[in-house]
Amino acid sequence: MDLQTFMTAMNAARPPDGLTVYLQALWYAGKGDWDHAHELVQDLPDRDAAHIHAYLHRVEGDQWNADYWYRRAGEKSPAVGLETEWQQLVSSMLVAGKK
Repeated sequence: MDLQTFMTAMNAARPPDGLTVYLQALWYAGKGDWDHAHELVQDLPDRDAAHIHAYLHRVEGDQWNADYWYRRAGEKSPAVGLETEWQQLVSSMLVAGKK
């Protein structure tokens, strides 16, 4: 799957079958379902989940909590808009084989 295919899948009522939990979380985040996206990644122990978790708290407007999760992910809070960060995360998860 590439970014364009993922973006097209955003028009569906449900995420496509076969997505990893990371891409499922990003799909729900892209649809504005913060709670479902957060539920999917909040207890995962790896850096990718922490990065998505950080993004979600940034969306929520809780920058302090977002900064904590960016540190856990080994990342800095980005200087880009939320939509750009979302696209970067999706692309990263697709390239990393997190599909």
